[in-house]
Amino acid sequence: MTNEHHGAGLTHRAGADEANPPSLVYVIEDDPAVARLVLATLAEFGFNGEGFSTGASVLRRLQVEKPDLCIVDLGLPDMDGIDLMRRIQAASNAGVLILTGRGHPADRVMGLELGGDDYVTKPFEARELVARVRSILRRRSLAPGQAAGQRRYATFLGWRIDCAANVLRAPDGDEHLLGTAETQVLRCFVERPHQILTREQLMGARDLLPTDRSIDVRISRLRRKIERDPHEPAIIKTVYGAGYMFAANVSWE
Repeated sequence: MTNEHHGAGLTHRAGADEANPPSLVYVIEDDPAVARLVLATLAEFGFNGEGFSTGASVLRRLQVEKPDLCIVDLGLPDMDGIDLMRRIQAASNAGVLILTGRGHPADRVMGLELGGDDYVTKPFEARELVARVRSILRRRSLAPGQAAGQRRYATFLGWRIDCAANVLRAPDGDEHLLGTAETQVLRCFVERPHQILTREQLMGARDLLPTDRSIDVRISRLRRKIERDPHEPAIIKTVYGAGYMFAANVSWE
């Protein structure tokens, strides 16, 4: 493991393994002590990490190399963390873990609604942070449609989703750029229409906590896009005590 200084900040690289390369995690955090702690912990558990103290520096780096996950502090000196999160998702397919001192529930909900995969408040326990990183990466690797060669375009009720570009086109032609997490949930639905899917199945996780409402936020966002009345959903239906069901016929191309 090495610890090098470069223009963007700190770099922690795990040992190389060409058969199973470590996941690359960008840590965007302007507090040097917190950044060092996060990067050292990630490296200890086998991740490659790069640290950035500003939003601008990570956006420049994204033009060169795409990470698997970004850990984003909302309180950055040069831009709002929520805006940075949107720009990261537009420039890459990376997952986003929000790490912040903002503990108000409204901030958490907003972060998740805007596409964050998880939300951790400071102070935090380093090993819990690693567990959440692993959970995000596992969900994303298990999400339908990630493997090469799988079907890309699905249509239902006049809607069309491009599962590779995260674009949902409405019957009237309007296009919506979905967050990666939203795309994964919608892909899971269109892969298995007319089936009851549990929250764990939709998140691709077996260890989902009962208090984890991330999937509910994603369902709410999808309903606002595709339902005529999100409060009386006819497509993404709640099956009380069991999960959700996608009540539409789906065709693939």
